[in-house]
Amino acid sequence: MLCLGVINAQEIPRIGSPLVQQYPKAEYKAGNQNWAVAAGKDGIMYIANADGLLVFDGQYWTLHSLPNKSTVRSVAVDSSGRVYTGGLAEFGYWENTGSGQMQYHSISRLLNREDAVWDEIWKIIIDGDRVLFQSFSTLYIYEDNHLQTVKGNGQPFLFLHHVRGRTFIELIPDGIHELQGNALVPVRNKDILKGANVLTMLPFGREKEILIGTSKSGLFRMDSNGIIHKWQNAADGLLQAAQLNNGLKVLDRYYAFGTILQGVVIIDESGHIVQHIHKGNGLQNNTVLGIHADLQQNIWVGLDNGIDRIEINAPIYYYTDNSGSIGTVYTAQIFGGNIYLGTNQGLFYSPWPTDGYRPFSFTLIEGSQGQVWDLTIVDGELLCGHNDGTFRISGNRLERLSPVTGGWVLRQLAGRPNTLLQGTYTGLTVFNKTAKGWQFVHRVDGYRDPTQFIEPISETEVWASGYKGLRLVLLDSALRTVKQVHVYDSANGLPHSTFLNVFELGGSPVFATDSGFYRHDDITDRFYRYDQLNEQLGSFAFSNKVIPAGAHRYWFINRARISLVYFGPKGMVHVDSTQFAVLNGRMMNYYENVNRIEEDVYLMGLDDGFAIYQAGDSAVATPRLPRPLIRTVRNITDSLSGRWYSKDTVPGIPFRHNNLRITYASPWYSSVPLRYQFYLKGYSRTWSEWDEAAQKEFTNLGQGDYTFRVRAMAPDGTLSSITDFRFTILPPWYLSWAAWVLYAAVFFFLLIAGRGWYQHKIQKHRRLVQENMSRQQQELLRKEAEANEQRLIKLKNEQLEQELASKNRELANSAMNIVYKNELLNNVYEELLELKDGEGRKLSGEQLRRINKIIEDARSDERDWNLFEESFNEAHENFFKKLKADYPELVPNDLKLCAYLRMSMSSKEIASLLNITTRGVEIRRYRLRKKLNLPHTKNLTEFLMEV
Repeated sequence: MLCLGVINAQEIPRIGSPLVQQYPKAEYKAGNQNWAVAAGKDGIMYIANADGLLVFDGQYWTLHSLPNKSTVRSVAVDSSGRVYTGGLAEFGYWENTGSGQMQYHSISRLLNREDAVWDEIWKIIIDGDRVLFQSFSTLYIYEDNHLQTVKGNGQPFLFLHHVRGRTFIELIPDGIHELQGNALVPVRNKDILKGANVLTMLPFGREKEILIGTSKSGLFRMDSNGIIHKWQNAADGLLQAAQLNNGLKVLDRYYAFGTILQGVVIIDESGHIVQHIHKGNGLQNNTVLGIHADLQQNIWVGLDNGIDRIEINAPIYYYTDNSGSIGTVYTAQIFGGNIYLGTNQGLFYSPWPTDGYRPFSFTLIEGSQGQVWDLTIVDGELLCGHNDGTFRISGNRLERLSPVTGGWVLRQLAGRPNTLLQGTYTGLTVFNKTAKGWQFVHRVDGYRDPTQFIEPISETEVWASGYKGLRLVLLDSALRTVKQVHVYDSANGLPHSTFLNVFELGGSPVFATDSGFYRHDDITDRFYRYDQLNEQLGSFAFSNKVIPAGAHRYWFINRARISLVYFGPKGMVHVDSTQFAVLNGRMMNYYENVNRIEEDVYLMGLDDGFAIYQAGDSAVATPRLPRPLIRTVRNITDSLSGRWYSKDTVPGIPFRHNNLRITYASPWYSSVPLRYQFYLKGYSRTWSEWDEAAQKEFTNLGQGDYTFRVRAMAPDGTLSSITDFRFTILPPWYLSWAAWVLYAAVFFFLLIAGRGWYQHKIQKHRRLVQENMSRQQQELLRKEAEANEQRLIKLKNEQLEQELASKNRELANSAMNIVYKNELLNNVYEELLELKDGEGRKLSGEQLRRINKIIEDARSDERDWNLFEESFNEAHENFFKKLKADYPELVPNDLKLCAYLRMSMSSKEIASLLNITTRGVEIRRYRLRKKLNLPHTKNLTEFLMEV
């Protein structure tokens, strides 16, 4: 029976090493040396560091210095959460102020000058209501805010120990003593420990026994009667050589010892070494100064350089090839008392421990150099598929069975238990079982495609996949040749995929693609998406490998991400990937492998070694995931960064600091980070998405009451309780009570001032109305005066027009009189020409000339014209003056013609007035147009009317 195969609850695996999570100095940003470790009831870790007290809540490291800036050598936490520390010439306790800060209270100040502490406090023990502080010279007992001192009768102390309700301390050289009250009582047969230097005392077994660890003489046991005797065990020599420095009981029945030279050694109650964790397999440093267990029952060690968390209470342990001599593990098997690893560099083996802890020491099997693809145990034989062929493994020797290169996979044919079919670089090969064991028989003719995965479905039919895609291969009954090969691709319903692999799932073949799983329909000979499976697998629907894990369980691997899937009754599917998240990315893509080496024990090949997974419960049931702690609430508006977090009150935050950063943490420690979800009542509508970020910023929060709620999720999907933090954003200064009082005073002042202003406005309005009415009356009077004036002007214009019309009538009458006179004179002259005397003779020429001269004088009399001209000028605004001024070349006859034309007289009338012919009028008109420079298109009469 292999020792790993019998792992039950409360047992630590002896194979591999637990995960060690390192916290280097660059991360916690404090001193190198870490002298002691303690855990609070809320899970927060406290470390005594060279620079002060380190506090770690799972997310944030904070450092708190002692008043004298000395190294903190010791730390302890009581049930109330008070943290006690001791340093050089100083000891006291720290309390959380509720705002993310730790406030220090000195206890050593209670000492009087004679008892004042001058050296360092190396140990702190909490014993009920009293706290014991121990230096190398004095023991200080603190109770009810008083201090008492205990001396060693002139002998220095070594270290104080508290076990099974009893307190022990070693005096040098007098030996171990028990503190009873304030007295030191020697322990029976204490001399057996003389010079051994007792460094740890732990409860042992079910009785009242005590395990004593010494730095030089190994382990001792004190029985229920107080008798001390040497404990001979398998670990004693290692602990003496490593120089034991401190100890811790873990997981109820194991003992972890920190050493000076070789890290941490864990033993069981039989004294057998269970684990040895050191710098070679994970620790940053081999010198363990302090050791403590957290609430998850994992070990924290304060080192000479750094802090480490050893995850002993976990289902996964590791072997890491730090030298790189093994390479990437492709496959593994336990066979014949050895563990065999097939890697990219060859086949390695190491004895598999069956009787206790033994480190692995892997050796390369001679002749196995190259890539080892497959290790398969069939009927008591271990067969190796290698780059150079197929081999049988016996101890550290290889026996070549097949020269066909690249043995990827071996499968037994359905109905043929004595036949193996192998997929290789160049097709298929056949092995038969003989009296000498499994032997290579022949290649299968007619098929040379590289075949990484095969799934037999009958004695002669097999699904085969590889780099060239998916094939259904039909063999003859002798398995010597291929009768038919069906090639399947997108024409048959398959997607275009970077891989296309075939696996057995629940007794039927399934086909893995990067578009999800597919099934084959034998009736239609087509492929269809396996939607029912894909939907339940989530992201693992795109797995490139499926490996049986037994009991309706399968490993699904998606590009170096791994999950264990359980197929329950009635189609129930449970996917567990969170606890394997620590392995993400540590396998080589497409070459991942999980080997079942015992019932519920699996070996997983990694890039730099392998991991061993023990299914079922971990060593001890861990406590519930603690609810997150609100660490700080800070203002991010400016550099002042006020803090307002309080556990017991609802803080009021000034409105000017309404941009907040809330940090939170759940003191739950894992290599896979926790995820958080938050909700701000009064601001948010729903819970946020899960995120690893352990802080959230809110900006421009309005006044009012808020409740910040946060919860955590562990890697395995476990949810914590919800933490509530209530706070109030106070109103801005302009909405405060003082502001409202001021507003009221201002309002009343404005009311009174407004009343006065209103009355003044009414008076002003009345005055303006009166002035406006006066202006309107004046305007009305002005408009009436203007209207009267317009009427007078109109009457005057009408009068003038009447006068003008009268003048025009007079002019017309005058002109007509002249015309009439001229016509009359013409008629008289014509009558005279016809006049005859009594004898019938016409008048003589001389008489006619005298009469004609009289008529001509009458015609040329200018008095009528002068009178006409004067009247015409009066009626037509100095018409002649304007013409003479504009056209000085006009002669009097031209002016007369212009006047007659302006009066719209006809050519006949003008001819009579001018005593010329009508033709003469037209000639004069023509000449006048030339003198006036009128264009042909311009009417002469219209022009004269416009002058």
